Amino acid sequence: MIKAALFDLDGTLLNRDASVHAFITNQYERLYPSLHHIPKDLYISRFIELDQRGSVWKDRVYKQLIEEFMISELTWKELLEDYVSQFKHSCVPFLHLHNMLGELKVAGLKLGMITNGFGRFQMDNILALEIEHYFHEILISEWEGLKKPDPEIFGRATKRLDVEPQECIFVGDHPEYDVYGAQKIGMKGVWKRDPQWRDAKHADAVIDDLADLTRFIRTHKQPE
Repeated sequence: MIKAALFDLDGTLLNRDASVHAFITNQYERLYPSLHHIPKDLYISRFIELDQRGSVWKDRVYKQLIEEFMISELTWKELLEDYVSQFKHSCVPFLHLHNMLGELKVAGLKLGMITNGFGRFQMDNILALEIEHYFHEILISEWEGLKKPDPEIFGRATKRLDVEPQECIFVGDHPEYDVYGAQKIGMKGVWKRDPQWRDAKHADAVIDDLADLTRFIRTHKQPE
């Protein structure tokens, strides 16, 4: 039976695509005096393109923007610091986030999170979403010295929650890092569908909306 539900953050609970678009729009508008020579839509689209959905760290992104757009009044370090300090103000949750987490907690499940990324940055985003109080354990790769899909970080989470892997589900948007990574230690892997990936054939379930998760858990919560 399912006793615990663990989650990825970016692309699963946090709508990263919408958050990035909101942030980079806001950055352009706040720093307009130094960026006015660049068309707004071009600055936004080029940042998103270079970012590659978070797979490229922002020092490289901003160095490239400085060079391409000949930005002279700001350094890449200043733009990076602005990203680190201000992104949390642009966090956009996926629909039904709080309702879903609240229902799972009321149902008696232990809740955990495993997210790759920098500790303070990710925690600031979690706090911005106002969801930290739902979770019994939050593991962030920088602070753990491990990152998904390393089986050890999944195992570490189950030990802290005091549950067996077979009693857990893991919900994430990445077919390999999240779904298969969790399945390798015995968890059930639930894929939150992401258009970047064609499919996750090995997933135990596929959801399009966080509201669908409680239905899946309800059918697996009873002893088999």
